[in-house]
This record gives sequence, structure tokens and C-alpha cells, in this order.
Amino acid sequence: MIKHFLNLEWKQYFRSSYWQKNLALNILLVFFALYMIGIFVFLGIFLFKILSKMFPEQDPFIVANSFIFFWILGEIGMRFFLQKLPVMSVKPLLTLPIKRSTIVNFVLGKSALSFFNFFPLFLTIPFGISLLNNGYSASVVLTWLATMFLISLIANFLNFILEAFSAERELSFLPLIILVGGLYGLNYFEIISFQDIVSSGILAITENPIYLLIPFVVLVALYTFNYSILRKKLFLDASLKTKVKEVNASDLSWTKRFGDIAPFMQLDLKLIWRNKRTKSMAFLMVIGLLYGLFFYPQPMYREMEFMWAFIGIFSTGFFLINFGQFIPAWDSGYYKMLMSQNIKYEQYLRSKFILMVMSVVIMFVLGIPYAFFGWKILIAHAAAAVYNIGVNSHVILWGGSYNRKKIELDKKAAFNYQGTGAVQWLIGIPLMALPMALFGLLNWLINFEIAIATLVIMGVIGILLHKKLMAFITQKYLDSKYKMIAAFGKDS
Repeated sequence: MIKHFLNLEWKQYFRSSYWQKNLALNILLVFFALYMIGIFVFLGIFLFKILSKMFPEQDPFIVANSFIFFWILGEIGMRFFLQKLPVMSVKPLLTLPIKRSTIVNFVLGKSALSFFNFFPLFLTIPFGISLLNNGYSASVVLTWLATMFLISLIANFLNFILEAFSAERELSFLPLIILVGGLYGLNYFEIISFQDIVSSGILAITENPIYLLIPFVVLVALYTFNYSILRKKLFLDASLKTKVKEVNASDLSWTKRFGDIAPFMQLDLKLIWRNKRTKSMAFLMVIGLLYGLFFYPQPMYREMEFMWAFIGIFSTGFFLINFGQFIPAWDSGYYKMLMSQNIKYEQYLRSKFILMVMSVVIMFVLGIPYAFFGWKILIAHAAAAVYNIGVNSHVILWGGSYNRKKIELDKKAAFNYQGTGAVQWLIGIPLMALPMALFGLLNWLINFEIAIATLVIMGVIGILLHKKLMAFITQKYLDSKYKMIAAFGKDS
């Protein structure tokens, strides 16, 4: 039966339209994976020497174990955003004489073969070889490698439990914040030193391999818990259960002042607030707003003026970029119905444009406190906001006319690549790379004032040519209308 499942999975993957449409993206992800593997192998080979130089009076092996607690937290966070539970098309199987336990065990067993579980080995195995070359016993090294692999499997099944709890909440990343933030906080304020507990526990296992049973028991417990969760959901009518909840109606009467585009704005605002992916994207705007705090508090970055344009465009244009790049795919579920109505496409696009412009203005106003790090930074953010309104808003609307990928709105936004194609990768050049390169070059060749003026002038020109640009973009959408209808009608 397992062999039959594997055969079905193989055929489903390579016969799906997803494989055919996303070949370029898959190749790009493979190169990225190879790049990360290369980094991990390089780090694993030289980690012993690096730790010996950084902590000359301490045992590098003990030092490495002292950082494993933070490695675990990082791995849990990475898996939550990047790793999904491998799914099968189980509904057709439920009508056949196949035990539900067999299906659930296959899904969970398949997750154990995930790339994420073997990825850490590219660091731990080279480091283990370095330990052997420096006189550590083979039993200690092999026990340590087995422990690290068990930790990865524990993180694997713990992640699915977090996913199960997050799926029932509006703030999907709340369970992750509670777990990771709580553990880190308790360790940071020295209430409970998890760093020492984990380090001491791993060292105890390497000294007495019988203690490997402890992480193994934890792994079995997590597997069993995941099994019980999935088995309860494995019914044909599971998706037919309805939730009864109070209607939360928002007052959107203020949109009426925008005239004939008000109905479209109301639909967009309701779509953003009522769906998991769009709502997650809206909450992630906080990251965009605070993005500068990763750089500006550090003196070395405050002197890199060429970075200010990039930070300003990303910070003020976070919603513009994340929402705009998937126009009109947000409406892909009912796009055919929408296009059958007697509406003007120009009104539909203008409502999206107004929302993006409003978001840029709001993000800039909320980012005014960046003036604390210098008035020139605030001026750069203002120029970036004008550039976003005049140039990037039109560029991203034009790029949307090439979107052909359907989006499921009930999936969370963070690290969700559904709907992503070559357009989303290529459009980053005019959106981010071009203004950053232009600003940096002019700032280096002439001065800061000319670089700022150039961004502002380009933005103002875009604003003055708005009507002509929108007419051109609208015609592009009309030319692509039936291609979009056909593409959105297909299952990815």
C-alpha cells in the first residue's frame, strides 16, 4: 500500500499544472537550496577552528552545544513559515477499503523525509568529522549526531502541532510567538536557563548514550499527538462542518467620498479583513514599518546613505508591494463572475491604486519618528514615498496584467509562495533595485540632494502622467482578460 501511495504522489506531482507552470521557480529554489547547503558545509568544516579562535580557553564542542538552544528556536521559527505538512488527495481514498491509520501514517512518515530534517546534517556531519580529527571519540561524535537528528525530527512534528493550533486563530503566528518568545524571554532574563539545560542535556547524552531514549520518547509522543489530530480530521464531511460566529461588520461609509470606485474599495477592504492570507499580510505591515530599526540603530548603516532609499521604499511601500504584486489574483476565485458584470475595468484598477497610495501615505506618517536617527533619513523616506506613489504603484499594476496564478485566500501570508511566478521575481528590479542603484550612484557621483531630487522628480512625473498611465495599464488588462479568466479557472 505504501508503494502504491508513493506511485500516486509521483504521478500527481509531475502531471500537475503546478510543475509545468513553476519550472523556472523550482529551478531557482533548487539553486537557493544548493547555495544554503554550500554555506552549511563550509561552516561545518571550519566551525571547530572558528570556535577555537573565538573562545581559546574553552572546549569548542562545549561552546557549540551552548548555542543549540538558539538553533532549536531558529529551526522551529523557520519550519513554521517554510514547512507545510505534506498532504495527499485523501478524499478519493476515503471511499476505498483503506485504513485511515495507513493514510495518516503515510502522511506523517512522508514528513519525516522532508528536506528540512536532513538540511542540518550538512552542518553537523562536517563538524562531527572535525571533532574526530581533533581527538574526540567516535562514540561521542556518533551519539551527538544522532541526538541532533532526533532534535530535527522533534522540531518537525512540533511544527505541525503549532500549525494545527494556529489554523484556528485569527493571528496565525500567535502560538509561535508564545512558544519561541516565551522560551527566549525566560532564558534571556535568566528565569530559567534553557541554554544551560539543553547544553548539559546533550553533553549528558554523549557521555551516556542510553539517554538517547529521552529525545526518542519525546519524538514518539509528538508523533502520536499528530496522529490523533490528523485522524480526527480524516472524514469525508470534515470540510462540510460550518462554524457559527458573530458577524463583525465594519463601517466603510467613509469610502463613499471616493465616488464610483467606492464599491470596489469596500470589497477590497472586506477581502483584506475577512481572509487569512490578506489579514496576515496586513498584520505583517508592522514588520515593514519597523524595518528601519534593523539598520538605523547601528552607526555603520546610518553612514550607508545608498541603503536609505531601499529601506524607505520597502518601509513605506510594504503594503503596495505585497498587495499590488498579486492584483488581480486576489479576486481569482470569482474573477470570471466579476468580469461578466457591467463594470468599468478602469474603476476596478483605480480602487486598487487608491488603496496602495493610502497605504504609502499612512506608512510614511507612522515612520516619521525615524527622524530621531537624522533628518536626512526622514527626507530619504519622503522621497521614497513619492517614488512609490508615482512610479512603483503604476509599475506593479502593469505587472499584475501578467498574473496567471490562482490564490487561495484561506492560507496565511508569511512565506507563502502560492500565486508567485516569474513576474513577481522580475518586477523586483524596477521596484527595488532600480531606485536603490540610481540613488546610490547619484549620491556617490554628485551628492545626496541630487539623488533625493531625482527620486522626487520621477515620482512627480508619474503622478502627473497618472491618467495616461492608467489608460495604458487598463488596456493591457483588457487585452489579457480572457487569458486570466482561463488561467484562474484552472486548479494549480
